[in-house]
Amino acid sequence: MHKIEKKKRPERAVLVGAGTADVNDTDLTMLDELEELARTAGVRCVDRLYQRRQRPDTTYYIGKGKAEELASSIREHEAQCVLFDNDLTPRQVRNLEEKIGCKVLDRSEVILDIFATHAQTMESRLQVELAQLRYTLPRLKRMWTHLSRISGQGGIGSRGPGEKQIETDRRLIDRRLHQLESELKEIQVRKERQVGSREEKLTVALVGYTNAGKSTLMSCITGADVYQADKLFATLDTKTSDIELPNGQTAFISDTVGFIENLPHHLVASFHATLEEVRQAKILLHVVSASEPGVEMKIQTVDDVLQNALDMKDYRQILVFNKIDAVEDQIAFSALKNKHKDFIEVSAKTGEGVETLLQALVEFDEESREVLELEIDAADGKIQAQLNRLGEILETEYVGNRVHMKVSLPKQMASHFKQYER
Repeated sequence: MHKIEKKKRPERAVLVGAGTADVNDTDLTMLDELEELARTAGVRCVDRLYQRRQRPDTTYYIGKGKAEELASSIREHEAQCVLFDNDLTPRQVRNLEEKIGCKVLDRSEVILDIFATHAQTMESRLQVELAQLRYTLPRLKRMWTHLSRISGQGGIGSRGPGEKQIETDRRLIDRRLHQLESELKEIQVRKERQVGSREEKLTVALVGYTNAGKSTLMSCITGADVYQADKLFATLDTKTSDIELPNGQTAFISDTVGFIENLPHHLVASFHATLEEVRQAKILLHVVSASEPGVEMKIQTVDDVLQNALDMKDYRQILVFNKIDAVEDQIAFSALKNKHKDFIEVSAKTGEGVETLLQALVEFDEESREVLELEIDAADGKIQAQLNRLGEILETEYVGNRVHMKVSLPKQMASHFKQYER
């Protein structure tokens, strides 16, 4: 894989996109997103090219004439690389690089490069390496001569542990893939056990499009020092904190990796262990940046990842319109709110609306709990300890050798104690 090379001066890149949209269509905002991806990866955009076409060209993805225009742009702007907003085949990459004389990366490679840069923990590094190898393996057959020709260039696309694996043979890569999958499976089992231990508490997961402000909201809610940056995919590792709700109950809230349009499927698959917090959460806070364009597309993208990539068919969520302090187009924002009747407006930056959000979590928590009146043998300390651990003891009265208790329990736990109801 290629990479973005860390230099005193950032690499200069030409951005390229192709699709069925008109030149002035809203689909071209995706090139804006590609430029933001490039900025996050340490690359400066010097030109943008777009071609409207019904289907990709098998040789260059774009047409031959557009490829020549791209070559001219590279010479004119002294660009070191080209970033495509589409996924390319190894053959298309090889042909383009021979045509234009510099390295070419597709959208998946740029995202993988960013992930490799931002991976801080052992778990996230393993997941990024797994994603890189899954991306590379189907391309090996046509990449050998290509890799030998471009080796040593450095730069965007070859950060992280995946690079050294690409230079080995398929057998070693297969072996490494199995090893990574095994290690991550162990991590996932531990996470499932860890998440399961919180079954008696309200578990909340922040989800949303990348850079929606999830980490800032997490910091605002918990008071914890959570890493925040105006960059795509600033958070790769799930961070969980406990919070006290206004009703005195304890909840666990987790910040997770952001999603993006056309998120590589091998990347989602590799991050299943990290995303276990999302799958097991009782309620999701779907955080949306209300101040940025393309809100509806971003909402749909997140829903698609949850339903399709993570196979979450039935989940509860609260739509959270964040960054309301930065909204400039109030008319568009009003139209957005008219389309979504159930939402909460917040500014994680100023704290506005956060108390309303916490109260909504209280209401959900109370709806998901059941109050039981129980009668238990006073000598049965095990049951009493379980009730104290799993729920909230509202009243206790000793009558002879019996204990009368009024207990608030999560509904899924209440059924285990129905036999003691009086």
